[in-house]
Amino acid sequence: MEFTPGRARAISHNTWIHHIARSLVRPLAGTPVTPSHLTTLRLATGVAAAGAFAVGESPWQHVGGGLFLVSMVLDRADGELARLTGATSARGHAYDLIADAVSNALVLAGIGVGLRESALGLWAIPMGLLAGVSVAAILGLVMAVEDRVGQGAAELKSFAGFDVDDATLAIPIAVWLGWSVPLILSAAVVAPAVAAYFFWRFRAPGGNGGRRMTP
Repeated sequence: MEFTPGRARAISHNTWIHHIARSLVRPLAGTPVTPSHLTTLRLATGVAAAGAFAVGESPWQHVGGGLFLVSMVLDRADGELARLTGATSARGHAYDLIADAVSNALVLAGIGVGLRESALGLWAIPMGLLAGVSVAAILGLVMAVEDRVGQGAAELKSFAGFDVDDATLAIPIAVWLGWSVPLILSAAVVAPAVAAYFFWRFRAPGGNGGRRMTP
């Protein structure tokens, strides 16, 4: 998730993943490759990861984990290339957000579909859908808060070189370790809870210094 200059940033640009992405895209500066090209590739690898997860069998689950890890790096890489080349734009920013929401939501939904023959049975499918929709809603809520309440209103602090957004690293790691069931169970509880917290925090009177986010 990236933000253009002039907007409040929901995450920092100085995490470990950003450092990796920055070093990878530096050779692309001055070439015909644009940030939107990387965003498109991020979206494509995210959708491909979701499809691989949905198969629900090895080695496709492991392939899905690898694809999603690449997708995460590309998510940071498009913004890094934009900042290196001075190519930031509102349109590119919006495209990046759409790619983030679609990729993350589909990946969680795909994991749920892939677990349909697990101990969770068909319940895994709505769990994955709930988690995916909630993650997309969180992203939308953060942007709504920044746009309507003010700069820094929903800033998520980085810690030890990681952002809250980097929690998605847990997805490929859990899948590779065979922890897909605990992953989707946790996501189905935590993601809606976080979305509800954001919605409550910035609508409740007194939230963020007494300012209220209106529809």
